[in-house]
This record gives sequence, structure tokens and C-alpha cells, in this order.
Amino acid sequence: MELEIKNNNYFVADSKLITLVPVKFTSLIILSLCLSLIIAGNTTDKSMESLPGSSNTERIDSYCTTFYGLLRSEVSKPDYEVFKKALTGFFNLKAGNNIEKNILTIIDFSISSRFERMWIIDLNKLEVVHVSLVAHGRNSGEEFAHSFSNSPSSYQSSLGFYLSGETYVGKNGLSLSLDGVEPGINDKARERAIVMHGADYVSRDFIHQYGRLGRSYGCPSIPMEDHEKYINLLSGRSCVYIHFPDNKYLNNSSMFAMEPALDEMSRFSTEPFRKNLALMH
Repeated sequence: MELEIKNNNYFVADSKLITLVPVKFTSLIILSLCLSLIIAGNTTDKSMESLPGSSNTERIDSYCTTFYGLLRSEVSKPDYEVFKKALTGFFNLKAGNNIEKNILTIIDFSISSRFERMWIIDLNKLEVVHVSLVAHGRNSGEEFAHSFSNSPSSYQSSLGFYLSGETYVGKNGLSLSLDGVEPGINDKARERAIVMHGADYVSRDFIHQYGRLGRSYGCPSIPMEDHEKYINLLSGRSCVYIHFPDNKYLNNSSMFAMEPALDEMSRFSTEPFRKNLALMH
């Protein structure tokens, strides 16, 4: 692939694609070029090749570092290590044909509830499209969450990866069903009625009055403002990752497997990229 600038556009040419691409999409071009080298293993750092068992680890890290560096955000980004775990899990789900929307929602419960700790990322656009407050379960902790459960009536949050389901209108208005995909960790989400919904206790006013957010019965509740917009955005098989530095979970979850994630990263950086690129002008 070759790149050159013409009239404030990038001219992209190779044997399969000739098009003019607006400069605002250059991060996508750069990502495709970088990943074509990373996934193929064409690294210039030959010293890594001699380290037993390091190849997949280094390739995952190279991919995520590139993606994270190109990720656009007008406000903030999630912590890099949290992002890397979330992205690896997303591509494992995608490898199993479970993802229908390339949207990744990251909730970091290691952060105080007084701060924004939920990021919605459009992976096709390499952009953080929304950052938000989000509540944890009332028995998970006060200002900070520290306890998690998959048990009904625990009123605690559950960690791990979820697939967004359908929307419905319940006592909290428009809500989003969540399907936990990790047995013993969050697979009772439906049974527990763990959903994403708007709540008045998720607001700056509540924080100013009580020093923290209100808490849910285990649901990742979000502010009422624009909650319908973002619930509709996430519905229909996007990925939600709820993070906490729980070593037992992090060391045992199958969602961080490297090989299937790398295979799907390779596909994502080629065919879908070309299709999206062809529709950009």
C-alpha cells in the first residue's frame, strides 16, 4: 500500500484499492499499515523471537499499543492495561461470532464512583464516543467497589464480559438486557435481572450531596441524561467489560486467550477495514 497527499486528502493505492481518503481518517490508514506488520509477525525487533513463549504476548501488546495510541477521545481514555484486557476479550468474542456491533464498553470498578469510569468505544472509528458515571451494586462497596458476586440476591456487581441484548421498557424506563458469558462469574445476569438502565442516583448532584454515587442492586446504572441514546447504541450484541484487579479472575478467565484474539485482530485489520474505507467518501 502506498500513501501520498493530494489536495488535503490521502491518495491510497494498492493492487485492490484506489481511493481518496479524507485526512480525518488517517488514523484508520495508519492502524491498517501497522497491524499488517504486527499480525504477520514482521517485527524489526528480532531479539523477541528468541524469547520462548513471548511471541503472542508481544504481538497482542503491539496491537493494543498501536490501537490505543490512535484512539481518539475528546475527554479521557481508559487505563491502557484495562483497555488491553477489554480489547483481547472483545476479539475472543468476535472470533466466536458473538459480536454484531463493533462497540466496546469498558467499566473500570477500580476507580472511585465519584469519577467517570465507563467508556463507550466505536472500534470502527477508533473513537471514544461517550464517557460516563456508572454505579456499582450496593453490597459491592460504598464509594469504591471491592466485592463481586454472581449469586442471586447478592446485590453485588459481577465482573467480566457481557454481550448486550435487547432493550425493553421497565420500571426504570428504557433498559438494556445483558448476557454474562463467563460461567461462575456473571452467567446468572439474566436470572439476577442485571441490566443497564438510567437512574437519578447516578448524577453529579448526588455526588455533591453524599460524596459518592448511589448504588444499584447489581446493575451498571448510568445517568438519566441521554440514557436512551446510549442504551440504543449498545443494544444488539456489542461487548461490555466490567473490570476490577481481581487476580483470581484475571488469571483464570478464558476471555484473555491470545491465539483466537490474534486471529480475529488480523481479520479486523484487513477486510473490514477495506470495506469501511471504501464507504468513507
